[in-house]
Amino acid sequence: MAIEYVTGDLFANRFGAEAFAHGCNCEGSMSAGIATGFKQRYPEMFAEYRRRCKAAPPEFVLGSVFAWKEPGKPTVFNLGTQERGWHGRATYLAVEQALTVTRALLEADGIGSLAVPRIGAGFGGLSWKKVKAILERVFADWPGTLVVYEEFAAE
Repeated sequence: MAIEYVTGDLFANRFGAEAFAHGCNCEGSMSAGIATGFKQRYPEMFAEYRRRCKAAPPEFVLGSVFAWKEPGKPTVFNLGTQERGWHGRATYLAVEQALTVTRALLEADGIGSLAVPRIGAGFGGLSWKKVKAILERVFADWPGTLVVYEEFAAE
């Protein structure tokens, strides 16, 4: 597996990733960080994500993954990495569980390239060094290409 660490704008998708993944809270809010970009570009996905979070019982919880497919756009994997929004921290366990599920879904769907930001290390409050190690462990023998956007830069 190839991991490419890059600087740029994930949404510019200059590497042609077939899918994106990002960390989400489980309360139905995409109002900070890269999540706002997903909310703007995939409004129907946001509505379904919010519905799943607000369902009783919730259908989107820590460690789970909600995949969204939309014609002509990369598939989006929403990862349940933190319980609450603004002041809720992500957990390493939830990140690892969600990434493991994501890998299985990628393999099942035949998706060979995935682009991600620093999952859980922004508003999630986790150490990027530790999250990076989790990413590398989970995707160690994955035959696809993982593009990790370590820093944002407009493209």
